[in-house]
Amino acid sequence: MAEQKPQRTEFSQIGHRAAVSRLFEGSGYTNTPDITVWDGIASHKMMSQGVDFDLVYNPLKHLGYKAVLNVLGEIYAAFHRPRALSVAVGVSSHFAFEDIAEFWGGVLAAAKEHSLKELHLDLFPSINGLQISLMAIGVQTRTVAGKIPVASSKDLICLGGNVGAAYMGQHVLEREKGAFLAAGEKNAKQPDLSKYKYLLSQYLCPEIPANVIDRFTKGGFYPSAGVFDSRGLAEAINTLCEKTGFGAKLYLDRLPIASETFSMAAEINIDAVTAAINGGDDYRLVYTLPIEQFEAFHKEIQTFDVIGHLAHSDVGCVLVTPDGAELPLKEL
Repeated sequence: MAEQKPQRTEFSQIGHRAAVSRLFEGSGYTNTPDITVWDGIASHKMMSQGVDFDLVYNPLKHLGYKAVLNVLGEIYAAFHRPRALSVAVGVSSHFAFEDIAEFWGGVLAAAKEHSLKELHLDLFPSINGLQISLMAIGVQTRTVAGKIPVASSKDLICLGGNVGAAYMGQHVLEREKGAFLAAGEKNAKQPDLSKYKYLLSQYLCPEIPANVIDRFTKGGFYPSAGVFDSRGLAEAINTLCEKTGFGAKLYLDRLPIASETFSMAAEINIDAVTAAINGGDDYRLVYTLPIEQFEAFHKEIQTFDVIGHLAHSDVGCVLVTPDGAELPLKEL
């Protein structure tokens, strides 16, 4: 008996408006026509196939989920709650409605997880594969308004999770992609990637805790500044210094790097610290807090690590080694 091929519905068969309406069916959302900023903040991100993601190893549902976190991260970094999301997807002729429905499933999963109130979607033609444009709106709650302190030198730099694992996960996938292409589709064997499960999860499906603002405010912690680490810790810290007008000192022996990251780094003969500093795709929140809150913060918020502190601007952004040497924190 011949194997049935999965259904493929061309967009020309159903039309743009009908496709969007169908994607919203049963989602619990309506397609909000006009999303405005009100008195909140907005974050914008663009993601392009072949530049920001590779569909050879990025499942479409995971991609939709990850794309939403990529833009919501900036909202959380500003210590605002995400409220609304607008998504525009450029679709080439290579994609059927079922592909975009799978992508949209990931978007909806993230939207519900982060309690978004409004959602908008638009589809448009593309000649360059899949193009994703996102805009998120965030608002500051009454419990936060007026309580954000002014940043000062010696404020603690706090990082929400380990770094470098996502970059190593991408290395695993790129290596397997190369092996697949070299063998050819008919001869390629399904690889056993079980030993890389953690690294792959960090790259393909990162997480941002939806309750981070609640946890901080419950403990009385209000960040003086924040940035989102999606393109490498070095870029995030340099952005933090630009925002605050201060320098920064990170301490090498305080950087949280998972054992799986060290193992993979040894396997492919690269430096795990370089991966942690410049790898990217970590999707981590970085906040600064007054140094007086160190003991209480260390006790109450154990998912964040204190990795350094702000410093006078003439210090610049440096990585301090265990022997006291200060190395410029450069973006690669």
